[in-house]
Amino acid sequence: MPDRKPIKHLADVTLHRTADKTVEITWKSFEDNQTLSIYKGESPDTIDHRTPVTRVKGKSFAQISDLNPDARFYFELVPDHGPGIIIGERRVPLEGSVNFRDLGGYQTADGRRVKWGQVFRADNLGRLTDRDIKFLNRMGIRRVCDFRTPAEVKKLPDRFPETHEGAYVHLPIKHGEYDPANAFERIKNGDLDWLTEEFMIKGYRRNIDHFASLWSTFFRLVVAPHSRPLVFHCTGGKDRAGVCAALILLTLGVAEETVIEDHGLSNIYIADVLKKIYAQIESYGVDPAKVAPYFTAPQSAILALLEHIRKTYGSAEDYLKNKAGIEEKVINRLKAELLE
Repeated sequence: MPDRKPIKHLADVTLHRTADKTVEITWKSFEDNQTLSIYKGESPDTIDHRTPVTRVKGKSFAQISDLNPDARFYFELVPDHGPGIIIGERRVPLEGSVNFRDLGGYQTADGRRVKWGQVFRADNLGRLTDRDIKFLNRMGIRRVCDFRTPAEVKKLPDRFPETHEGAYVHLPIKHGEYDPANAFERIKNGDLDWLTEEFMIKGYRRNIDHFASLWSTFFRLVVAPHSRPLVFHCTGGKDRAGVCAALILLTLGVAEETVIEDHGLSNIYIADVLKKIYAQIESYGVDPAKVAPYFTAPQSAILALLEHIRKTYGSAEDYLKNKAGIEEKVINRLKAELLE
């Protein structure tokens, strides 16, 4: 029997926005002078394969222009030889939410990828603009899981979803007696001793140890097809949402290094907001450096969380099974629903 020619494929596919209506896609090809067709759609399931938006040959990049700025797009890169790869923009370009992003595209240890357009993480949705609400409705977001405390929700209620009974699920996570809704008031009054790196690390661990029933509820929601696309969020989209994202990605088989990188994206996306927050803190006569661990996504916290999961529970999957009481069939369904 003759040897089969190995299937050529793509790797290192990335997408970044270069202008309001333009994105650039780059990739690595394993075949010289390969021809590539790129198709687009407003969801991974509705990509139009009839006519490519562009075809390139012998290149490792393509620019897609004249995109509707009021819609989110996914692209499938299909080489003449080998399987295609779907790519999306990590960050959802909203006006009132700066840390709203897609968990899709990350590769697992067994070579699969997390599906795009299924699960999103975000900061609070109380500052969404009317345009943002239309944008999210167009994306077809079906369920919102809010990890904020009742005081946080009362202070700034989510503006989305506006309707649909059961679309909003409140799953509050609170770090002991501390309530994030009072943070600025405490800082303004000079109460700073609690804002330490160790406080944040303890909070990340506590989110695992003390909220097993919450994670049981959440993961059962995620596996239900009628719940997705789903977005989960807290206030900054970095700590409680960061713990949730870590649990999801680790359970799906994504490497710890990737989980750490995903966590660190918050510091990039909230950078402009941080400038405003620090200016406000300076107006209180407080040095922003003293409160930085609270307002950023500290790498030490996610590292401590990963170590805590390993040492205490064995793995994220073991935690969900043995601590949160999630059956193996639910875990298997999660992988079947969210991996490709």
